[in-house]
Amino acid sequence: MATLGGYIENFGSLRTDKDRKRWSVLTTHQAPHKPFVLFSVMDLMAEGVIIENFIEPSLELLDTFNRYWDRTMPVGSKTTMAYPFPRLRTDGFWHLIANRGFENQINMEFSSMSRLRDVCAGATLDPELFSFLMNSESRERLRAVLVTTYFAPEIQPILLEQGQVNLAAYAYSRELIIEAADGSQTWNERETPVAVRDQGFRKAIVTLYDHRCALCGIRMLTPEGHTVVEAAHIKPWRENHDDRPSNGLALCRLCHWSFDEGLMSVGTHYEVLVSRRVQLEQNLPGHILTLSDRPIFYPDEPVFHPSLDNFEWHRKTLFRS
Repeated sequence: MATLGGYIENFGSLRTDKDRKRWSVLTTHQAPHKPFVLFSVMDLMAEGVIIENFIEPSLELLDTFNRYWDRTMPVGSKTTMAYPFPRLRTDGFWHLIANRGFENQINMEFSSMSRLRDVCAGATLDPELFSFLMNSESRERLRAVLVTTYFAPEIQPILLEQGQVNLAAYAYSRELIIEAADGSQTWNERETPVAVRDQGFRKAIVTLYDHRCALCGIRMLTPEGHTVVEAAHIKPWRENHDDRPSNGLALCRLCHWSFDEGLMSVGTHYEVLVSRRVQLEQNLPGHILTLSDRPIFYPDEPVFHPSLDNFEWHRKTLFRS
């Protein structure tokens, strides 16, 4: 029977790219992709998102993987989870499951998430390893092996902190949604670290709006998990410390900037308002003008609708009519 000690040894000897010209001392001259996937699986288990021994290359897993990458790797560097997800099979405890009709392609290498999802439904772990990872004590022992083996001492605390932030942000996002659904108003009574609050608010709002901009309706989500929308406060956090969904909108980057600058707002009947100032002689507003008076997009359930009172504040305080 496989033991925790055996998996500790496995986690400490993953088959990774060890090109010293490509990987710096910060990742002990090894590719960090496999540890990032395993960190992400552990986090989703801790959150209760993964409860069965089947790991999909889901958006949640991909988003968590990307957070580890962005937090620790050089600014501007890019990667894809399509590289490590299938390659973990070479370490013996990770077993790929093919989509029907793609069984003969499951052991191929993939360069994009879209191709990976075409071929691969997901992966399972050794049953013993799955049990160890579902247990918080043994999970953290295995996490510690990855942290200390594949990363330099100066970034080890960052990785451990990111795991804690991921868990707390998931809990915060769920609290925001649940409290909105049952009418609770404890949103302004708690003290939450900025990193947790920002990540949790974003997760809640972007999920409720299904990655669609409330003002222009654009929805663009890349196979690598990057979305065009951001989570925006209608009434800024500094004004009332309100992260409830009723004070949030999912906005594309252009609409977010225009909304914050007072060049766009929302009317009393949830219609888009466009400031006349976008038509200044030097401006080329493009499609922005076509949005005027169109209804905004928002979640179906009324409890998650943006607040008309908050929009009134925005019109009176920021909108340049």
